[in-house]
Amino acid sequence: MQELHDAPLAPLTTFRLGGPATRLVTATTDAEVITAVREADADGTPLLIVGGGSNLVIGDKGFEGTALRIATRGCELVGTRLELAAGEIWTDAVARTVEAGLAGVECLAGIPGSAGATPIQNVGAYGQEVSTTITEVIAYDRRAGETVTLTNGECAFSYRHSRFKADPERYVVLRVRFALEDADGLSAPLKYAETARALGVEPGDRVPLAEARETVLKLRAGKGMVLDPEDHDTWSAGSFFTNPILTDADFAAFHARVRERLGDGAEPPAYPAGEGHTKTSAAWLIDKAGFTKGYGSGPARISTKHTLALTNRGAATTEDLLALAREVVAGVREAFGVTLVNEPVMVGAGL
Repeated sequence: MQELHDAPLAPLTTFRLGGPATRLVTATTDAEVITAVREADADGTPLLIVGGGSNLVIGDKGFEGTALRIATRGCELVGTRLELAAGEIWTDAVARTVEAGLAGVECLAGIPGSAGATPIQNVGAYGQEVSTTITEVIAYDRRAGETVTLTNGECAFSYRHSRFKADPERYVVLRVRFALEDADGLSAPLKYAETARALGVEPGDRVPLAEARETVLKLRAGKGMVLDPEDHDTWSAGSFFTNPILTDADFAAFHARVRERLGDGAEPPAYPAGEGHTKTSAAWLIDKAGFTKGYGSGPARISTKHTLALTNRGAATTEDLLALAREVVAGVREAFGVTLVNEPVMVGAGL
């Protein structure tokens, strides 16, 4: 294992923000990951797991403890079954499944980060979520002190949530297993209207896998959601806020606020989210509350391509970013009575 002290963490995140870690360990095998975790737990040392750094906001003071960077590699594809090491680059893994003619994650192309992070967040976009294809997650259970295999049901997946996110101090993901679909080179049925429109088909239709992947990559790039070191709109964590899910009563109150603010004919986005609940759009809320693309005058601003992304324009601090996030949260709450919730994990930082 590689070990560094007083190690910068900002270069390991897509925000490029945050102070150093007291100690940074890079593990390239599952055994090294487990050893590092056991050592930290035995010593009572705070532990921060770092994968691709695409969903991480680290405070300016950094992390006082051991940061464990998981850099394991391994991609095994047998028939329609896929197993990925936690450190595998997710975008590369998606490309491999498309090349193999297998459907199920093609609309998750371009999402930065590592494979091990996908079950934690139940990563999803453009009508797909990893929870629909994950069969098992192999993880180190810090409480039991052993490696365990959790079935899909045991992962307790929900919208951008899982058992791993609910209990972040317990599990360290080592490997993720997926069951994909052989649909003769076609995608899974398209569920997202924007994707279907871009492809000139109807929701529910299938298209060639490569076309689905390329279309999603173009849509994401147009919103600054594909990493590009030269484009500060991509110096972000992608969507900074989750889409609010409201009870029927809360949605009715929200709807009334929308019409009061925007006029009687105004209709907010509304999507079914289970019995008695409706999901609305965080991006719509942010825009209609007055925080448009490019909003801000400091080193942290809303993306010029997408209102849901908060960005580092090159010289920001984490506190600059948090100040902007707090301003957006307060503005949306004042305008519509809805409180936005951050999607990235906060370390030594908070709203």
